[in-house]
Amino acid sequence: MAESVMAPMVGKVFQIQCKVGDKVKEDQILIVLEAMKMEIPVMAPVSGAIKEIKVAVGDTVESDTVLAIIE
Repeated sequence: MAESVMAPMVGKVFQIQCKVGDKVKEDQILIVLEAMKMEIPVMAPVSGAIKEIKVAVGDTVESDTVLAIIE
């Protein structure tokens, strides 16, 4: 079953630390957002493989935007 990785807040995608096909563990940092001049790590909610990354570095995202899909 696919699990969505969601943005916890409004911010800009600062760094993507995974790619499609990567195996990831629960709580592994996948994406780093920049918000209010702070770096906010976004962790994997579950273990699995990255099926899709829906953002690119530099993108501005809203709260609850789907950043990636883990399967």
